[in-house]
Amino acid sequence: MSIKYQRPRGTRDILPEEEKFREGLIRAARRLLESYGYTFLVTPSFEYAELFSRSIGSTTDIIEKEMFVFQDKGERVLALRPEATASVIRAFLENQIHPPSKLAYVLNMFRAERPQRGRYREFWQIGAEALGIRDPLLDAEMIEMAVKLLTEMGLKDFQVEINSIGTPEERDVYKRSLLDYIEEKELMRELTLCESCNRRKTVNVLRILDCEIDAPKLVDAPVILEFLSRESYQYFEHVRSYLTNWGIEYVANPKMVRGLDYYTHTVFEIKVKDLGAQDTVCGGGRYDRLVEELGGPATPAMGFAVGLDRVVVALENQIPKLKGPFYFVATVGEMERGYGVRLLKKLREWYIPSDMCYELKSLKAQLKIADRIEAQKAVIVGEDEILKGKVKVRDMVTGEELEVDEKELKTIYENSIQRHKAS
Repeated sequence: MSIKYQRPRGTRDILPEEEKFREGLIRAARRLLESYGYTFLVTPSFEYAELFSRSIGSTTDIIEKEMFVFQDKGERVLALRPEATASVIRAFLENQIHPPSKLAYVLNMFRAERPQRGRYREFWQIGAEALGIRDPLLDAEMIEMAVKLLTEMGLKDFQVEINSIGTPEERDVYKRSLLDYIEEKELMRELTLCESCNRRKTVNVLRILDCEIDAPKLVDAPVILEFLSRESYQYFEHVRSYLTNWGIEYVANPKMVRGLDYYTHTVFEIKVKDLGAQDTVCGGGRYDRLVEELGGPATPAMGFAVGLDRVVVALENQIPKLKGPFYFVATVGEMERGYGVRLLKKLREWYIPSDMCYELKSLKAQLKIADRIEAQKAVIVGEDEILKGKVKVRDMVTGEELEVDEKELKTIYENSIQRHKAS
């Protein structure tokens, strides 16, 4: 069969089994985040492009290569959101939300990246942003919260990596030292950078530490922890102390800088070993100057985002097969059809997943349809059953049949749900 239209490159169809699984993950995340005091919001899918270039940094790959930018009829430059933090802060300021404030979201993002397993051009993130709080306790709590969130989703084999990138002023001193190191290595012909990193060297040398090609070559490069002030270093030590006392296992990665320019002090990533190149399922950090940069008052803040698509990839072997409706109402003849329709409506009033054949077919044909859509039980309505005030319930797997009162259908369904939860 020739398909006339196909989905755009880098996008995907989320089919029913996965969609139901994702909804379960989102419910678990929402329950956990709300227990920490977070409330959810939704921001527009597109914003003025300047919001992102101002917050993320004009020299980042996201702004230079990956953002979907377009003009509206008024020739205003807009962009599909490539990340949510800037949008949340814009909403925080525009709607005059008072700090301290804990905001969370489940939103789709858009980046024109090269598609890979677990990396798409439209992708979903679950995130949290805490605005108006500057204390190492919050930094540690957010890392703990991210760990709990992934654990409740079902992930087990992951690693937490943390670092401090200090203040912008401390980072500027480190950048000069890192650049001196790289240029000396190049002069000694001990280092050759890729084309992208040659450009990064002049616009933002820290981006080289994110490069999959060149970062491994910088084994003995200076690290930013050596350039932190006493205050910044002590702040980081307090974060580490909380994590250690709480039993949160982590690895200090002094070369982690994260891919966005707005971070200050604590940054962290959580990686799953079996995901290959796209192994980071969660990332975040503190961004104490971003609210002010976007026109608001000085407001300390910290946040993180979980890549829902990557979590699903990591858990794909756990996605259960989607079952059909619990009940399929089958009627023996035309006269019984009216009774069957009324019964179907009653089942749906009880919120029991139910269906029936919409066309007038033989009982055998109806049961074939029930089997094809994988209904769990057939409710058979015939003249004899109506006269007795009963219905016949057939288990579509075992073939076992019971004759029950109509009201017992609800009890059978509820007992099935309880058994499922217990297992």
